[in-house]
Amino acid sequence: MTESVITCRNVSKIFGPNPAQHLVQLKADPGLSQAGYVHAVRDVNLDVRRGEMLVVMGLSGSGKSTLVRCLSRLIEITGGSVTVEGRDIATLSESELIDLRRSKMGMVFQSFGLLPHRSVLENVAFPLEMRGQDRSTRYARAREMLELVGLKGREDYFPRELSGGQQQRVGIARSLAVEPDIWFLDEPFSALDPLIRREMQDEFLRLKGMMNKTIIFITHDFDEALRLADRIAIMKDGRVEQCDTPDQIVLHPATEYVAKFTSEIDRARVVHIGSLVAPLTAPATGEPVAAYRTIRDLARQLISDPRVEIPVINDKGAVIGSVLRQTALDVLLGDAH
Repeated sequence: MTESVITCRNVSKIFGPNPAQHLVQLKADPGLSQAGYVHAVRDVNLDVRRGEMLVVMGLSGSGKSTLVRCLSRLIEITGGSVTVEGRDIATLSESELIDLRRSKMGMVFQSFGLLPHRSVLENVAFPLEMRGQDRSTRYARAREMLELVGLKGREDYFPRELSGGQQQRVGIARSLAVEPDIWFLDEPFSALDPLIRREMQDEFLRLKGMMNKTIIFITHDFDEALRLADRIAIMKDGRVEQCDTPDQIVLHPATEYVAKFTSEIDRARVVHIGSLVAPLTAPATGEPVAAYRTIRDLARQLISDPRVEIPVINDKGAVIGSVLRQTALDVLLGDAH
């Protein structure tokens, strides 16, 4: 299994006058309710694997943004532990923490946070300036990143001269300029209109394909999560209700709350053939189907194919098992539970 880059164990975050004491009281009496305290994150366990995109989602107030700020130690946790590449970040000194963020982490938040009096090029180069890089080196890197996000030629513009989508691209370019291994994005597209949001998702998927980043992406939009995620962590009232692949969350919701989240989703659009693979019960015959294809992609073939069992191949063309045609049709027709 791929190694974990970020590991959190029993992480809790309580806001209030004496959160540590309140957490001790809660462990003794889980039903305790006390005015003046907000339990924003509750006993969360997560492993974020190297190179994956983990999407954290939930409604407003579910604790998703607070959790991600705990993972980067932008806020201090009340209980539990967070390790980044094996280092407990609670034990880092202020200078060590700053160095970790500058060398390993990139962050993009809902508010673009661009400096209005600086050009686009200067905004992207700003974190490198904070690192002490010389002007020519940081500007060369900034130009590379602006080209990567499709803003070549806009270097001398000011933020006010750009559209919302372009400003967001500047924010993404700025976070990428430091070459982060770990990338935190907190609802980066939420302020954009639907068309620009879709374009930015496409752009993000393109960037993801070009770079091996470990990404934690926050959204409240389930369709966005399904498009982008390797795995999805769904939160409610500070807890992670389920953390799994989009296929498994749609096919096998762990709780009633997750089931409600997925109830309006077209499962055939989400579920890949590979998630339904079972061992072959007989030698493979006929044309195989690729594991990465969705049920919706293969709808016409599934309806017309007379075979009971259809062989499935991986991205190298090797047969990895089969899918029962009836199982796939159940997903397509909405009969799978």
